[in-house]
Amino acid sequence: MNHWIIAPVVLPALLAPLLAFVMRHDIVLARVASMTGAVLLAGIAIGLAMLEAGGGTQVYFLGDWPAPLGIVLVLDRLSAVMLLLTALLSLVVLWHAIATGWDNRGRHFHALFQFQLMGINGAFLTGDAFNLFVFFEVLLIASYGLMIHSGGRARMRAGLQYVVMNLAGSTLFLFALGTLYATTGTLNIADLAVAVREMSPDDVALVRVAAVLLLVVFAIKAALFPVQFWLPGTYANAPAPVAALFAIMTKVGAYSIIRIYTIVFGPDVVATQGVVADWVMHAAVITVIAGAFGVLGAKKLMPMLAFAVVGSMGTLMLAVAAFTPYAMSTALYYLLHSTFSAAALFLLADLVVTQRGNDALTAQRLIAQNGLLAALFFAAAIGMTGMPPLSGFLGKLMVMDGVRDQSWMALAWAVILLGSLVTIVGFARAGSVIFWKSTAHTVGEGAMPSKATPLQIVPTMLALGLLAALSLFAGPVAGYLKETAAQLFDSSEYINAVLAPTKEDLK
Repeated sequence: MNHWIIAPVVLPALLAPLLAFVMRHDIVLARVASMTGAVLLAGIAIGLAMLEAGGGTQVYFLGDWPAPLGIVLVLDRLSAVMLLLTALLSLVVLWHAIATGWDNRGRHFHALFQFQLMGINGAFLTGDAFNLFVFFEVLLIASYGLMIHSGGRARMRAGLQYVVMNLAGSTLFLFALGTLYATTGTLNIADLAVAVREMSPDDVALVRVAAVLLLVVFAIKAALFPVQFWLPGTYANAPAPVAALFAIMTKVGAYSIIRIYTIVFGPDVVATQGVVADWVMHAAVITVIAGAFGVLGAKKLMPMLAFAVVGSMGTLMLAVAAFTPYAMSTALYYLLHSTFSAAALFLLADLVVTQRGNDALTAQRLIAQNGLLAALFFAAAIGMTGMPPLSGFLGKLMVMDGVRDQSWMALAWAVILLGSLVTIVGFARAGSVIFWKSTAHTVGEGAMPSKATPLQIVPTMLALGLLAALSLFAGPVAGYLKETAAQLFDSSEYINAVLAPTKEDLK
């Protein structure tokens, strides 16, 4: 077994308690340790992605117990891509949090940050549905702590809504897992795939109930209609670097849908045929519309960005709803793009709000670095709205191409194009108010706000640079993701890798 597979979970899990109990009174030491951990995690993620470039599915058997008796972690192309995405995002966000001092505005930021990474990486690697639930709970606890970091009444109120919604999702998750275990006798993902396909017609109804319950749970995480309402308030009130990190949180829900509904409840499974794809498609259409009009109607910058995230999730899930290898590869490309574009916008918004003093979309005093921040906002808005030359344009073209063979192609294209137009208008309105109309407001001598330092601006530029890299290397990235999707839909490879080894083989 390759022990590096468990490293993305173990590294932050070991570092978090050290930060919480040993380094909590020394912010400099905590920053060094946390950043060192993030750099090491990025190195490990790059190594695992390179390892998976050759194909194959690798399994880590905890305690050398074979599946389905023991706990397994599974590394394939999809999990490797998600690990690398998380590692790069965490580096950018952590840099911003340290440079702006956000990490020192409350207690245990770095410990919670590491616990968050542990939960995210564990969710991407686990080969067991129950442990997916466990890592979801780790995410919930850590994300709630980060959500209310530095306090405030509005933040506490939004955090409460966030927790209540996710606890409801956790309850449904347990109901679904209980139903699955009662009907199949297992919760190992590979073993579930075998059991569901061999199930008698009498038990199909219960499996369908469990599949729908799981879909609702994952839809909550992915902010899909009709359970997307928690996201705008949560992201808008969270500290900006936390909101940037949360860009990967919705992708955990999307990843879970992709993983479970291709391997366990694939297109060939009778119990869920015509149910999952249809529901996801309709929910995605409404999510795109809700996000676009939310952007247009927002009166503050942070809620506007939160609604943009909602709309981007709808676009992503439209490609997922096709449940074909090519469409899934386009969904994965757009997933990478939307994560970095959302992070760039939230990090930039933090710089803008710091200089303006608030995030109201009204003409106010001129900010200190109006030209620079306006240029960065223009680039980030281009990325989020899907205009050339950044990866958002390519991503939306790929998504539209990915669903061209579907009966609902015309609806999907119309929603994507009109949603993009409405989103462009919303961002244009916000940019003109913040950076153009504000130039007419003069300030007295000494009233000019302080400038952001280069170290504070670099993380935003890095996030934008990653968008540019996705455009420049779109061919190789798309090729890797095409192979990733092909591997994902070849469930036999995953199942054999997990279930074939015996106790004697592991020895």
